Amino acid sequence: MRTVYVDVLAAVNMFIDLLLLLCVKRWLRLRAKLWRLIMAGAIGGVLSLAALLPPLPFWVNLPLDLFGAAILVFAAFGKADLKSFIKRTAVFFAVSFSFCGIMLFVCTTFRPKGAAVYNDVVYFNISPLLLIILTLACYYTTRLLQKLTKGQVGHTLCSVKLTAEGKTAEFCAMIDTGCDVKEPFSGKAVIIVEKNCLSGFELSKFQKRIIPYHSLGGKGILEGFEAERTEIDGQALEEKIYIGVCDHLLKGDVKAIVPYEIVR
Repeated sequence: MRTVYVDVLAAVNMFIDLLLLLCVKRWLRLRAKLWRLIMAGAIGGVLSLAALLPPLPFWVNLPLDLFGAAILVFAAFGKADLKSFIKRTAVFFAVSFSFCGIMLFVCTTFRPKGAAVYNDVVYFNISPLLLIILTLACYYTTRLLQKLTKGQVGHTLCSVKLTAEGKTAEFCAMIDTGCDVKEPFSGKAVIIVEKNCLSGFELSKFQKRIIPYHSLGGKGILEGFEAERTEIDGQALEEKIYIGVCDHLLKGDVKAIVPYEIVR
């Protein structure tokens, strides 16, 4: 292929990067606003113009691809601790590398007209109208799958914002239909949170409550306190709830569990 259209190159790779980021978001159970994902996809479209450069050796392409993956991950999901950021970047890079490898195999084996891979960048010579149709088809297919699986999954994700003693903390939580931990005296529901999510709070200042819990791993107790204000996905809860603090809860970026009865 001797002719590469810059607008098609950028648009196709914006679309591809957006889908790959959605895969990472789903795989790692991350929360990300749509505008951030679209912005990251647009950055990916701009970075895809590297295909117009002369062919680069593998030892140059690899660090450039890793750096580009890190930029897209940061743009899509924001800042995180180093370990989580490296994990997100590694997963995105692995998914991208796999996709590029599949496309390279297809291009070399079947030689489809209008498809090629340059400097690890995928190119399809398709019309803007077809690209829009494919984008809408993928979008509405995803929405349909979400609707069909609604209520069949035991948990989903939400954003939690706590306020207490003039301090605030925000983190990603899992909504769990099987979580029924309650503060024993008031009977109020309890959100279980890892201690490192509350690093800005001086926990010694709170009136502590002992909260017993049962799980598949056995029984135990949590130290808890009452939050002054709790917001779930930007919506403030009408009544105060308790926060149970633990050292380690879940793997990955989900650091809290919210009982379903709080958000139903």
